[in-house]
Amino acid sequence: MWRRAVLVLVALVALIVLYLLYWPTGIDPQPWDPPPAPALEGSYAPNERLAHVERLAEGLGVGPETIAIDAEGRIYGGFLDGRIVRMNPDGSGATTFAHTGGRPLGLEFDPRGNLIVADADKGLLAIAPDGNITVLATEHGGVPFRLVDDVAIGRDGTIYFTDASHKFSLAEHLDDFMEHGANGRLLAYDPTTRATRLLLGDLYFANGVAVSPDQTFLLVNETSKYRVRRLWLAGPNQGQSDVLIDNLPGFPDNIAFNGRDTYWIALVVPRNRQLDALLPRPRLRAILARLPRALWPKPACHAFVLGIDANGKVVQNLQDPKCSRFGFVTAVTEHQGALYLGSLTEPAIGRLKLD
Repeated sequence: MWRRAVLVLVALVALIVLYLLYWPTGIDPQPWDPPPAPALEGSYAPNERLAHVERLAEGLGVGPETIAIDAEGRIYGGFLDGRIVRMNPDGSGATTFAHTGGRPLGLEFDPRGNLIVADADKGLLAIAPDGNITVLATEHGGVPFRLVDDVAIGRDGTIYFTDASHKFSLAEHLDDFMEHGANGRLLAYDPTTRATRLLLGDLYFANGVAVSPDQTFLLVNETSKYRVRRLWLAGPNQGQSDVLIDNLPGFPDNIAFNGRDTYWIALVVPRNRQLDALLPRPRLRAILARLPRALWPKPACHAFVLGIDANGKVVQNLQDPKCSRFGFVTAVTEHQGALYLGSLTEPAIGRLKLD
């Protein structure tokens, strides 16, 4: 009897080993040696400036991932359930402006007052002032968008936007991080010709995008490489790209220009030592991908916002290591002396009055 039990146990162990080594996962892990995470000192020194965040529209909905503000000062937030909600500057008088039926992640107004939306599920959208929704683009070059993430609009009306991953959807975005393949795209949409063009491919989870005030370059966050890339739109380096700031202490989500001198970057979560240790080991990541998600590296909550200048120098550092007021910050919009914060998980919009 005991021999039979031993044989059964050996067979089970063999099956488990075969499963962990060979069962299809849907990801193709690529090796990468990340640089050591920077110490939280100097420009990144911990502080509690974000511990003073006000919470607006509490309980209105979950996950106002990004914030836009119209010419009348009204606040727009895109929520997890697909609603885009409009409210007064103090968070009162909330009404549903539109419902995309997807997940709105990026919001920005164009020169004609249309709200341009990067919707992870539905693509690039335009919402007229009356709430009517028009689908602008859902694919490029025959490759459908899988995770449209953020949007910025040039002075000439050109819409710049990101497809964070052409391989994985929003529900599968952790698979993109585990694969660490260059699946992201930076694109442009011409509202006159209604055509899209590829500006940059092979990006590592292309996320937030911002255009410089002189329209000479774009900034795009590569979330899974902890960096901000710059693409030159004009000048002697036109068409070339470089890295503006590298080796950030967290995962950069959205980026937005304040209209004067600062690009605000939301670091949604800090660097993860376990993930950094796994990134050079693709076979180990493939094995981990076959295990329950509960065993994957878990993000920590550390509210973190940086401001950088046009040269990539850190000029603002706002933190709350305990997430005592507002956590998992995904976007920062500056308006009339205050920062409006979006979040993946909070049931409110954050506001921090600047000195």
